[in-house]
Amino acid sequence: MIGIQLLLIVILTAFSAFFVATEFSIVRVRPARIEQLVEEGQKNALAVKRIIENMDAYLSACQLGITITSLGLGWLGQPTILKLIQPLMNNLTVPTALSQGLAFAISFSIITYINVVIGELFPKSVAIILTEKIALLISKPLIWFYKFMYPFIWLLNKSSRQVAKLWGITNPSANNDALSEEELQIVLKESYQNGEISLSEYNYVNRIFAFDNRLANEIMVPRTEMVTLSDHISIKEAINIIQKERYTRYPLTKKEDKDSIIGFIHIKQLLTDWIKNEDIENKSLLDYAQPIIHIIESAPIQAVFLKMQKERSSIAILHDEFGGTAGLITAEDILEEIVGEIRDEFDEEETPLIQNINDHHYILDSKLPLTEVNRLLSLSIEREELHTLGGWILSQNPNIKKGETIEYTGYLFKIDKMIRQHIFTFDVQKIPSHLLNED
Repeated sequence: MIGIQLLLIVILTAFSAFFVATEFSIVRVRPARIEQLVEEGQKNALAVKRIIENMDAYLSACQLGITITSLGLGWLGQPTILKLIQPLMNNLTVPTALSQGLAFAISFSIITYINVVIGELFPKSVAIILTEKIALLISKPLIWFYKFMYPFIWLLNKSSRQVAKLWGITNPSANNDALSEEELQIVLKESYQNGEISLSEYNYVNRIFAFDNRLANEIMVPRTEMVTLSDHISIKEAINIIQKERYTRYPLTKKEDKDSIIGFIHIKQLLTDWIKNEDIENKSLLDYAQPIIHIIESAPIQAVFLKMQKERSSIAILHDEFGGTAGLITAEDILEEIVGEIRDEFDEEETPLIQNINDHHYILDSKLPLTEVNRLLSLSIEREELHTLGGWILSQNPNIKKGETIEYTGYLFKIDKMIRQHIFTFDVQKIPSHLLNED
């Protein structure tokens, strides 16, 4: 008889372990991974998908199974263990009442230990480590148990919803599985730290998150740096400019007025006619002008990119609120916000916007967006009307000269390169803590 009871204890403990492992595995398994396994034809993946889609009901099945096995262990386990140790306790030279009390406490502790360690903690650890394998393994047995116990599960779920309503919870099974942007960034960071994705992949996705928040004027080529062609110059003069500047597209202005841009010139057309030995000297640049996109400078870069795709153009002119030309933006500028700097064979002399000299010492381009400055230096510069580091520095000191500095929250901003009123770069260093303390 004792042997049968011990066997039942082992069986009940095994069932408890099964339901605990099942509960943790179906909660932790990734739905996206299961979708992938379904597409690959993985055995039992459809069953796991079915469980995930009806998570509340199957969790109730797990809870019912755990409760039944725990009650069974309590009802059968403690008396069985008590029968085994009672003879030993009777041999002790202690009062009968005390020996019976000790026997009860020891038997209760033993069965509790077995249930907690083998029936709960061990299967929980296994399910956390081998989530996917456990989920695939237990899916069909769980579905069978759910079908067999469906009347009880339905009754218990119905009762729990009624209790929830008493507390003002109208839909306790509702669950929003969609992750917020912040949660996705946390998952992304953990994936990178665990080696699941590379640094470049991590940076790509982070840039995509920031993509919607960037405005066109934050990444544009400013008006002062725009290289344009005028409609009154000859083709030969235009080719000389093209050979010097080495761009592929040039805005075409009316009488050298950058506020009157009437289109753009693509050098591919000029070169095609040149190769065909056509007499292009007698042609005007207007013959090669193509329509150009005009858009407000405060437009999000996502909207600009969509317009470029719709218009099948890779260059756009940005206007300020008064209708004047603020700058230009290209599809390459927008793509660089996702993939990073794109360099071709003519970009060898370009310097990056951020040059890292050493720890907390940088050379920063004046066109660096304030959002990037805040991210790099862990600052919180917020000026809605300003978008670049150069603009912010000039707002702090409009008469600043080369070599002069501005101190801001532990950093020293020094003019590094400046020609006339045009600031090109800043030397930025963190002020040593002991100097800050002296101040």
